[in-house]
Amino acid sequence: MAIAVPEPIDLEAQRAELEAVLHSQHFTRAPTLAHLLKYLCEKLFAGEAYQIKEYSVGVEVFHRSSSFDQNADSIVRVEANRLRKRLAAYYAGEGAAHRLQIAIPIGQYVPEFVSAASRQAEAACADTHAATPLGIVGAPIAKTEGRFRLSGIRSWWTFAALSLLCVVLGFALLMLRQRTQSPPARSNQPAAQPVESELGPPVGEELRILAGAGRSFVDHAGKLWNADTWFEGGTAVKSSVQNIWRTQDPGFYRTSRQGSFRYSIPLKKGIYELRLHFAETVYDPESTGTGGEGSRLMTVRANGKTLLTRFDVVADAGASRTADVKVFTDIQPAADGQLHLEFAGEEGKQAILSAIEILPGFPGRIRSVRVLARQTPYYSNDSHWWSPDNYFQGGQLATYTAPVKGTDDAELYETERWGNFSYAIPVSPGKYSVTLYFAVRHGDWDQPSSASDDTRAAVAHLFNVFCNGNALLKNFNLPQETRQADVVLRKFTGLQPNAQGKLLLSFVPVEGYATVTGIEVLPQ
Repeated sequence: MAIAVPEPIDLEAQRAELEAVLHSQHFTRAPTLAHLLKYLCEKLFAGEAYQIKEYSVGVEVFHRSSSFDQNADSIVRVEANRLRKRLAAYYAGEGAAHRLQIAIPIGQYVPEFVSAASRQAEAACADTHAATPLGIVGAPIAKTEGRFRLSGIRSWWTFAALSLLCVVLGFALLMLRQRTQSPPARSNQPAAQPVESELGPPVGEELRILAGAGRSFVDHAGKLWNADTWFEGGTAVKSSVQNIWRTQDPGFYRTSRQGSFRYSIPLKKGIYELRLHFAETVYDPESTGTGGEGSRLMTVRANGKTLLTRFDVVADAGASRTADVKVFTDIQPAADGQLHLEFAGEEGKQAILSAIEILPGFPGRIRSVRVLARQTPYYSNDSHWWSPDNYFQGGQLATYTAPVKGTDDAELYETERWGNFSYAIPVSPGKYSVTLYFAVRHGDWDQPSSASDDTRAAVAHLFNVFCNGNALLKNFNLPQETRQADVVLRKFTGLQPNAQGKLLLSFVPVEGYATVTGIEVLPQ
């Protein structure tokens, strides 16, 4: 009986297969996954498979800092899982006829080059073993008239031959893998550079301080905020206010430092983005009888440079009990290696601060902002990190189970904010592009899970979208716009913040409800 053994595979064939995969539609549409696959394979070709570890992939592929914590940042595991799925989809379709295939074993990051015949034999043996309750290679054993017989096998010789075939193929596959992972000639080709510079969560050293708090806090995005530290002066104040607008984390704003105070925060040399968080929890119509404006004015300085003057939190946020964020670029430590922040009240009033956030920054511009209308953060297929819903007021969240069509990242569109609502996205002075992500659900049974069975009727989505009062979309009819696919994107450029440093995006219904799935803000 002739036994087919996989042909030896050489380095040239492996490189050819890698190039075919990278130039396929599956991977040209996913440049980050293509970069990851090429990095892993080049390491293998160079005889450096032993260097492929989660930490090294995070640092070298996804540009994490030397303090990369795999337990806190799962980007490598997430992207490796996506890479496995994309390879499986490729070999189930476009690459089905390829003699050689690439696989990333579960629980590992070292790629394997195996022949299609070997993988089919491996699957056949696995199916045979799965069908055998007693662990015997062959057909299942059935009990008939008090005697055991082998169902479907006419003779013991046939059974033995099949067993031998699986053993030989298994041995050949083992030798093939050892050959594939043996160190070939070292490649002098440098690893490809990533197409995009901002992947996953913020990269580098980050610092977050929760003003007035005696213990740390983890927000909806999974970010750790440290208890108050490095301060001098002022008083820690805890508020009993329950609701804070424009945030999913009202508890975040229930503590503050008030009075006149300063922070001296040690920082490494570099350029940082500073984000100061405020919320007025003392002065409001209930406490003043009129409103909170004018009740608190302050000046904020960084290393002696004035950032804010006569700053009124209520006037800037638009109301009391509303989260307000101010963003500053090009922040650097002073000569003593510290960032000195001063908060001083004006006209006999007290300054207030909820939190300090310091992120690695870019010269002259802010970091990109991506907000998804959902409760938790999300990695999109292009490896961008999306923050959970934030900066919103009004509307409701909805989650759907029926997948949308027209995208290879259906999970991105599983949720939406709908109703009459707005987003006040904090930015620094400059021009920005804003991309709005929409999805429509066709059919009565694709309505929000919160709707009762007797109210699940088709919902109209005809609405306007404004940015700082200027119309971006007029009478936008989402169902009509998504006739060819269930998703649609609308991009707008040259947008500038208002006097309060916000891109105020208002979604106003004309008929039915307004809706949005995600908002992407990029500096131009």
